[in-house]
Amino acid sequence: MKVSTNWINSITEQYRTSANLIPADINELVEIIGAQLGAVDEVTDTAKKYKGIIVVKVVSSAKHPNADKLSVCLVDDGKAVKGVKRDKDGLVEIVCGAPNVKAGMLAAWIPPGNAVPSSIDKDPFVLEAREIRGVVSNGMLASAQELDIGDDHSGIVEIDKPAQPGDSFSELYRMDDHIIDIENKMFTHRPDCFGMLGIARELAGIQHKSFKSPPWYIENAMAPASRARDDHNLTVKNEVPKVVPRFCALVIKDVKVGSSPLWLRASLSRLGVKPINNIVDMTNFYMLLTAQPLHAYDYDKVKTGMIGVRNSKKGEELKLLGGKTVKLGSGAIVITDGNKPIGLGGVMGGQDTEVDMNTKAIILECASFDMNATRRTAMAYGLFTDAATRFSKNQSPRQNLAVISKAAEEIMKLAGGRVSGKIIDDKHYAAKVINVKLSESFINGRLGLALAAKEIKRILENVEFKVAASGGIITVTVPFWRTDISIAEDVVEEVGRLYGYHKLPVVLPARNLKPAPEDKLLSYKDRLRGVLRSAGANEVLSYSFVHGSLLEKAGQNPSDAYQLANALSPELQYYRLSLTPSLLENINPNIKSGFDDFAIFEIGKGHNRQHSSDGKESVPAEFQMLSLVVTSRQKKIKSSGAPYFQARALLGYLAAENGINLELRDFKKEEPYPVMKPFDHKRSAQVWDADSKMPLGTVGEFKPSVLGNFKLPEFTAGFELSVDGLLAASKPPQYQPLNRFPALEQDICLRAPANLSYQRLSGFLAGELQKQSAGYGYGFAVSPLDIFSKPGDTKHKQTTWRINLWHPDRTLTTREVNKLFDKIAQNAEKELGAKRV
Repeated sequence: MKVSTNWINSITEQYRTSANLIPADINELVEIIGAQLGAVDEVTDTAKKYKGIIVVKVVSSAKHPNADKLSVCLVDDGKAVKGVKRDKDGLVEIVCGAPNVKAGMLAAWIPPGNAVPSSIDKDPFVLEAREIRGVVSNGMLASAQELDIGDDHSGIVEIDKPAQPGDSFSELYRMDDHIIDIENKMFTHRPDCFGMLGIARELAGIQHKSFKSPPWYIENAMAPASRARDDHNLTVKNEVPKVVPRFCALVIKDVKVGSSPLWLRASLSRLGVKPINNIVDMTNFYMLLTAQPLHAYDYDKVKTGMIGVRNSKKGEELKLLGGKTVKLGSGAIVITDGNKPIGLGGVMGGQDTEVDMNTKAIILECASFDMNATRRTAMAYGLFTDAATRFSKNQSPRQNLAVISKAAEEIMKLAGGRVSGKIIDDKHYAAKVINVKLSESFINGRLGLALAAKEIKRILENVEFKVAASGGIITVTVPFWRTDISIAEDVVEEVGRLYGYHKLPVVLPARNLKPAPEDKLLSYKDRLRGVLRSAGANEVLSYSFVHGSLLEKAGQNPSDAYQLANALSPELQYYRLSLTPSLLENINPNIKSGFDDFAIFEIGKGHNRQHSSDGKESVPAEFQMLSLVVTSRQKKIKSSGAPYFQARALLGYLAAENGINLELRDFKKEEPYPVMKPFDHKRSAQVWDADSKMPLGTVGEFKPSVLGNFKLPEFTAGFELSVDGLLAASKPPQYQPLNRFPALEQDICLRAPANLSYQRLSGFLAGELQKQSAGYGYGFAVSPLDIFSKPGDTKHKQTTWRINLWHPDRTLTTREVNKLFDKIAQNAEKELGAKRV
């Protein structure tokens, strides 16, 4: 947002809106704006650009003796410029090629030694006294293009304000300006600050000065009355009232289109807006003043007599101002003549109805367009216009009548004409006055201040809020141009900003020295990471968002997952259901990089849709998950058995380190849960907590289809567990001193029926050791050694364990250990039919 300090001054001077708002030192103003209004990107001093340019009177203009298209002029500069050659009458000789130069006119003279303004930002072109076809020219008489206030270079600029030879051109047309560029993002929620009027009001507020809007800027302004009995035949048909809540239109006939006065062209060009003609320039002037875009159509080119407002249809074409033709999709707001599009609503007008030098009547439009629809349209077609910038900030439709009425009045002053018929005001919103009630203590408590209600009232009334204060209760009425104030906290923010956040007391917050409570889940995750790292696994971090094809490759259904409406990329469309697919996706790239044998794990969240008993979607289900995958390309299956056992061993180590008693159960049928979908249920097991009988997750190998989809080695397995379940099942680590006495080690082998699971045998053995040694104070550790089946014997299997036994107070004897093992063997045969070998 570019702000002209001279324009701000002209507002306060013309309308007596406030005391002087621009300090003598521009740096002081920039500091105030940066602290209380918005970040300043750049400050441009335009006075440097026009330094030395003088108003002169052309005393005589004669044909150049050696050139048909040149004139030799003598100009009077009031002897303001020193060091330039003059004739006996004190006049300066200049060669000019403009066809409109004539004696008696006032023009802008760029003397020798000064740069041409239009070249300043590129490669400055400094003039000098030089001979042109035998005649010395002292500088030049400048055109609008050379003065950088338009594209017209067909003739020199004629001074159209009362002036004397020798006057400063920059002072006469207020080109001795400072343009302050404030970052647009700072005003995202402040559409009124995209106009000079709004900026002037804010500058008054942050400098604790009172501001009063111009008398014409009122909510229910009256449009200029029609001065003829003939009414226009214009109608407006708004088919999308939800996104175009207000559409005002006014017909002005008998206008005369031409160049704008120099002051208007100078005002627009300083802020980067290209002058076009007196009609278009005045609509742009009031857009820059009020932040409300306007548009003018050639009345006679809208041949149907109708302005339509609707959504675009796919395949329609629109030729925009400037000549660019766009092929429209569906959903954009278009202005039509009842049939074909003639403008892109809120963004840019069309060339077919543009105002040109032949225009005799205009339709002046002042509408409100939905901020989101405007932003989508601007993005879709790459048209980031001044109008789109303002409409995408949620302009207030309550200001439309004031702006269109004043703009129409000023257009008729410049271009003549008369209002035809009544104003059309197609209105589809309720003009609700917003009142916010809050207390003095509510404001002070949040700002750390002790402002009296009287002071708060003054701060807000400076920027034209209506405030009533009584007994510590403050009622604030929001002005019609503010769309960002609706709740008490908004008022607190306004008071704090206008008072000055930099003035708030700097007090260290009270601190409680009591340690923060432990986050058990966070600490437990760290514990799990440590255990798995010590087992040789490597942690990975992957995105919580995945592509739908990843879910499908893992056997999961994307419809079970939440889909993002505004995904960052096509690869990140869904919340993942579980972590395992993300790990599987990372295996093949690592193998290609030369890592043949590794285990990776991740701790993160999975999400799943939840549905209530009536089938309606309810609160999303979120799970804390731990997933691990182990893989090898080295044919480990020959030496280490099936990959299931590798995953099972890592799971057992994890459980042992956390004091969890596991129970593994067969899958009875295909489980519907997404987390279990990648696993081959014939080669996997359900993981349960043996103590609480609560499910923890799944361990096992993956389906052949999953191995193929992810191009995984045959030796790949893993597990996925609930972190919350593990936390609930875990037991705190117990301190146990190192045994001072030697342990006694023995192996035990049980020959059992083949259909008896290892889990059953191992659990029985651990239970017996616990029970038999409880009365004697033995400590023990069990580790499996071997499972063997004799050739030809399919009914039995032999399982061997190594058992370490110790006592904290003495050395065990072989006799008592044998006695213990005999007892265990007897009970094994009795309860399980397993004989000791």
